[in-house]
Amino acid sequence: MSVEQIGKFSEKARGDAAIAEQLKACMKLKELFALAKESGFEFTENDLYPPNEPMFTEDQLSERLAKAFLRS
Repeated sequence: MSVEQIGKFSEKARGDAAIAEQLKACMKLKELFALAKESGFEFTENDLYPPNEPMFTEDQLSERLAKAFLRS
């Protein structure tokens, strides 16, 4: 399931400083998807938005992506 892939990718980024740095630098969705795919994970844009629970924390994402995915 794609939502599970997001969670696993987020967890991998927490444990890998290089991926975490690249994730934080992503300003566009296509960059985030490319990084995820390079890391062995695939998911869709729809999986990132409500009603699904956020899988990333604010400190993992660029300000731009955090505003898009973590809005209240």
